[in-house]
Order: sequence, then C-alpha cells, then structure tokens
Amino acid sequence: MVNVRKLLKLPPGDTRNSKRFSRSVGGNIAITTVVLLMAAVLALPLVYAVISAFKPMEEIFIFPPRFFVQNPTLDNFRDLGKYISDLWVPFPRYLFNSLIITTVTTTGNILICSACAYPLALHRFPGKKVLFDIVVVALMFVGQVTFLPRYLVMAKLGMIDTWWALILPDMATSLGVFLMKQFMEQLPISIIEAARVDGYNEFKIYWHIVMPNVKPAWLTLVIFSFQGVWNDTSVSTMVFTESLRTLPTALSQVSGGGIARVGAASAASLLLMLPPIIMFIFAQNRVVETMAFAAIKE
Repeated sequence: MVNVRKLLKLPPGDTRNSKRFSRSVGGNIAITTVVLLMAAVLALPLVYAVISAFKPMEEIFIFPPRFFVQNPTLDNFRDLGKYISDLWVPFPRYLFNSLIITTVTTTGNILICSACAYPLALHRFPGKKVLFDIVVVALMFVGQVTFLPRYLVMAKLGMIDTWWALILPDMATSLGVFLMKQFMEQLPISIIEAARVDGYNEFKIYWHIVMPNVKPAWLTLVIFSFQGVWNDTSVSTMVFTESLRTLPTALSQVSGGGIARVGAASAASLLLMLPPIIMFIFAQNRVVETMAFAAIKE
C-alpha cells in the first residue's frame, strides 16, 4: 500500500492537506444521486415487466401507453394456467426438465471451470499465458456465434434430442474460468506451499484449501450459470421430443399464440424472471466481492 504521508513528506502528526484526500459532503451527495439515478434507469425494465403482468387487456393496448397499472388483475395468470393445462405434456414435466438440466449444468460448470482455473492461477507451466489469453479472447464471443459448431459436435456424438445436448456445452464457459482464475490468484502462495509440506496432493489442495477460500467466486458463477441455463431459448433446436423440453420453451409456446395471449405472455415472463432474481438477492454481496477481484492484471 502506498504511504501517502511519505510521498508528501508530511510528519506523522501533521494533518494539513489531509482534506484533499477525503471527499466532501457535496461530493458524496452528488455520487449518491448519480448512482441512484443509474439504478432507477436499470430497474425500469424489470419494474415494467412486473407491472405489465397485472395489467388487464385494455390497459396493455391503450395509447398513449401507461407505465403504471390502473386496475390490477390476476386474469393474466388465470389465462396462463388455462393455456398450460391444455398443453400436450403436463406442466410439471417441463418444470422438472428445467430443474434437472439447470442443476446438473450449474454443478458441472462450477467443477470444470474451477478445475481449469486452478493450474492457470497457482501453477507455472509453458504456455500458461497463451492459454489464458485464449480464454480472455473467448469472452468476446456470444453463444449464438458458436451455435453451429455446437450443433455439429452434438450431432457427431449422437446427442441431439437428448438432455446431454443442453447440458454438456454449457458445463465449461470462458467467463467461469476467467472469474475463478482471477479470484484464485488472490490466495497467498504460502498456504499452498504449507499444504504441500503437510502431504496434501493437488486434488486435496484444490478441494480442501482452494475451493473453500474462493467461495464468493463460485457462488457468483452459480448465479450466472443458473440464469443462463434457466432462460436458454435454444432448446427447440437441440431437442425435438416434447417431453424433453424445458419450461421456457413451453411458456414461449403459450405466449406465441397471437395478440389474445399478450397478457398471458407477460405473466409467463414474470414467472421466468423470479428464480434468477431470488437467487441473486440472496447472493448479491458475493457478486460484488467477486467483481472486485476479477479485473485483468498483468
């Protein structure tokens, strides 16, 4: 840590010019105001989605549109329940598929990404920097860019129209490796060396020493992975058997029935948003802590 007093050549008891390193009350108020305004702007789409789920049909199509609902109703949820009950596959089956696929994929993502990040962060070997640079470059590509190669690989493996076509490709992500590697680098190397002296092998060091100390990182990765898999809408191009499809696919079929189902579509969107939001609320402090350590360093 830089010693400010030493740089300024101030004696230990000298407090002159100390105010220049502290923010004024007006500065605190200005920064708080800006942050609150940004938070309000970012929250508007979420708030509007919640409000729209309770709007009656006549308020959805009113012009000019109103942000707040005048006569809230639960008819949209009743209509959604009616449409769901008319599906060929029972609704609990879609929910079960989503829960299984999301749980298995998220668990695998944590294990694989952390195992890949462990040698990149705490070991030295030829090509280490090149491998990490490839991971960083891969962060620029969205999932849609790699969709065709993903489909071809799954087809070659004979996994199209199975759960594995949805699970395996998302078990390893560049974002997961990046976050875990950056956070693992903060661990003191003395802890690792002490564990080796005590006879711990690499797996024990990884599982009993590293993983408990990077809990904020993999909890953050749980949120990101859960959200991505839960809201995945590319299921219909990988799975064709209706009984294997997930909840977002079923709700998209319900809401794609035209203007008459706009209200039900709003209710479906709210239901899909709830699980990721609830998970984020319980782990938001871990997310902030992880982001503080995730900056790219030389």
